[in-house]
Amino acid sequence: MSGPGDLGPIDRLVELAETLAGSWGARARICTTGGQERALLRMFGVTGLDRSGRPLAAEVVDRYVGGRPDRLSGGVVLPFAAALLVYETTPQELALDIASGAVDLGLEAEVLRHPERRAAVEVMARALGLSALERIDANRTARLELLAVIGDADKPWIGSRLGSTDVALGTREAASLAAAGVDVIQVSVPAIRELADRLHDEGVDVPFWRPRPGPGGAPAVDTQVESAPAGSQRGLAELRQAVDAAAAERRAYTRLATVTLPLAAPEQAVVAAFERIDIVAADVVAEIVDGNVDPDRALADHAFGNRLIARSGATALVGPGPLVVAPDLTRGVPSDATTRAGRALALQLVGVFLARLHGVPPGRILVGALPHWLLGERGPTAAAIAQVAVRHAALPDHPLAFEEPAPGTQAAIAWPSILLSVLPLAGPSGLVASTRALAAVALETSGSLGPIRPRGPALTMARGTVIAAIAALERIAASGWPSILGEPIGSARRERLGANAVVERTEAFDPLAVINGTRG
Repeated sequence: MSGPGDLGPIDRLVELAETLAGSWGARARICTTGGQERALLRMFGVTGLDRSGRPLAAEVVDRYVGGRPDRLSGGVVLPFAAALLVYETTPQELALDIASGAVDLGLEAEVLRHPERRAAVEVMARALGLSALERIDANRTARLELLAVIGDADKPWIGSRLGSTDVALGTREAASLAAAGVDVIQVSVPAIRELADRLHDEGVDVPFWRPRPGPGGAPAVDTQVESAPAGSQRGLAELRQAVDAAAAERRAYTRLATVTLPLAAPEQAVVAAFERIDIVAADVVAEIVDGNVDPDRALADHAFGNRLIARSGATALVGPGPLVVAPDLTRGVPSDATTRAGRALALQLVGVFLARLHGVPPGRILVGALPHWLLGERGPTAAAIAQVAVRHAALPDHPLAFEEPAPGTQAAIAWPSILLSVLPLAGPSGLVASTRALAAVALETSGSLGPIRPRGPALTMARGTVIAAIAALERIAASGWPSILGEPIGSARRERLGANAVVERTEAFDPLAVINGTRG
């Protein structure tokens, strides 16, 4: 019999989520994708655009792979290293020559058939990987040293989104936010070319960044910073410098967080590791459900990304779980809020345990505490209390994140009041996108009242959420992704994003081994 505060079979829920994550994660680690191959080139020093203005790493991979699964499964690393040995140049210059058509990696790959020459190529590839690791490790050390010198902000951290998309304006805005006491500055990263091209083929245009206009409509010129997207690698490097300077004046470290669109996880993990990004949104299940990404592709990409996040010392942010309605559309019967909350919790837990499986420790995985859509349901306060309580119980070693809803929405209007009601239950919250005064009131309330347990409607919903989450995981284990994503009907069937660029790796030399500093 359940007593007051008993949230139900939490242990069973956690066991199911860990088991499913283990199964999915094992396959993900033996697969490669177009995104991973681009990320590896970026690790080796390939950056920026080619001479035609296209992303250089992407152009190299596209020219070599060319839609051939056999080349993708073998990877681009060894052919690229072979060409480096032949032409005795830098990775950047070689990449420019490949993109222009002056060098054909397909021809260079032929040397891998000769054992002695292959051995030399593997030595070169390993050296490139170890050089990248040295840069990643140096950034991790720099973060720790800076924290030791200027000190860290007390938790919960107060976060804010960067409004400027141009780096010249963004650096000034970010410095102002840091000086004003913001602890985490969230930066949106532009869509990668693969996503933009795929959506364009489907009739959806992704807006591209353009330099801010100056007098007369011409691009504005900044004498200090060349114009670039704030969320690009170069933009993030400039933001890092500006924020560090402001944080040193404030005497409290300020974190940068990045949020990406689908298909970008591997490349963004490299950028985060190289530019000392502190928090990386790494929500694999949301990418599958909300972003329409092929499950195998998303799982493989995030397995790569999480391993880099783990190495870099950054923190992963996993959202509160996606809103899953496909099963209801298939049945033609809407589910209640508790069932939908259970599905969100189930998938969130799988995402968290996947990040842990790939090396990110619990203390460096921020867990979204509250799905925003619940604030539009009847009894939003009780619902919010229930969701925070079950997440704190299921993931006690993880800091919770409370991200503010989009301005102007119904959820945003209710947000301050709801947040004040749930923060005392949340334990050591890691991130609160709101005001410091509100967080301080909640902490004082928690310290004054002691442990708080859900009762009444909140307890009923908490228990129901746990039961619904268990049922969702059991269905996924039995029937796979269709139990969550639904089955397209007739002509509505459509290939999910990235499905044509994920394969099992066949090359015996494992380029991912360099991430952990092991031999390939």
